[in-house]
Amino acid sequence: QRIIFSSTCAIFGPPERVPIDETASARPISPYGESKLTFEKILRWYDEIHGLKFVSLRYFNAAGATEHFGEDHRPETHLIPTVLKVALGQSPNVEIYGTDYETPDGTCIRDYIHIVDLARAHILALAASASGFYNLGTGGGSSVREIIAACRKITGRKIGTIEKPRRPGDPPRLIASSEKIKKELAWRPQLQSLDAIIESAWAWHQKFPHGYDE
Repeated sequence: QRIIFSSTCAIFGPPERVPIDETASARPISPYGESKLTFEKILRWYDEIHGLKFVSLRYFNAAGATEHFGEDHRPETHLIPTVLKVALGQSPNVEIYGTDYETPDGTCIRDYIHIVDLARAHILALAASASGFYNLGTGGGSSVREIIAACRKITGRKIGTIEKPRRPGDPPRLIASSEKIKKELAWRPQLQSLDAIIESAWAWHQKFPHGYDE
């Protein structure tokens, strides 16, 4: 028996270095990140005291869709579905929070990983021989502006933007090092193309424009 836990890169907070590996300091700056880190500590102690094995998978930016499953948050907070809702005419503009970061185009860079690759990691984690923590990302990054440009290209729609000030606590770059899970569990991301991620999400949003209410 073992527990497979869906954790998050939010446990790290502002990174000391990029890419972020499993040895990076955990300094969450949000209740979400703090709650995930707290449960990771509980898992570690429970393993030490009771011997219940666990694997904690630290997602970076989960994205994409399958034929039947996609993102439908109320309210929507994830970037790709937010942009696609503008493409669908359900929102007027995409709000860009911060255009003066120390990145090539001034906007935040994140590591987007397809949900199918996350699911494969869960399956592999079931056979892990020991407890452990693993960062899950592609090792590449895309900026907010790059996401919007890719969505315009794939959808063929006009997508307006509004520039706003930075949000507190948004680090310029969050990019994963997933070398540990590649080495120990033979996991590899298979859908790491940004276009492939957005194309799958766009197909789902066109099929279910009002989410799971359809």
